[in-house]
Amino acid sequence: MRTDPTDTGGLFVGRRPGSSPIRYRSAPEQAGSRRKRADGILASGLFGVVVALCLLCWGPIPLVALWLGSRANYLSGSVNVGIIVTFGSAALFLYGNLSAMQRVDRAWVLVRRAAGHDQRGGALPRIFGVTAVIGITVFTFWFMVIVGPNDPNL
Repeated sequence: MRTDPTDTGGLFVGRRPGSSPIRYRSAPEQAGSRRKRADGILASGLFGVVVALCLLCWGPIPLVALWLGSRANYLSGSVNVGIIVTFGSAALFLYGNLSAMQRVDRAWVLVRRAAGHDQRGGALPRIFGVTAVIGITVFTFWFMVIVGPNDPNL
């Protein structure tokens, strides 16, 4: 009886179409060691790009959105326009950045596979979590130690 979810594509009865194990006619051709090394280097570079894009979410993108909102407020003379521009530009930039991170992460998985690693999932959730913890820690240190919560200029 085949009830193991890995055998049945996650269902207890039958199999979802297109979820059967991959069967090759012959063994796939393996790349040489130089090609695998080059793919490993490229994967490291793509990993660095994902980290850099993640770090943009915790500082530069919100600052650019605030700057654009302040310019819109100054040019229009309306606080409401400034707020709308700030939130709209922040959403646009953050969602665009997330889309770029997902695409680079998918490419990273493919390049890791080409380098000979059994890579099944991306690293984006872990990278995003680590950069969130770092961002929160840096902000807390800045707010509590450098500026101070009782600063009259805030």
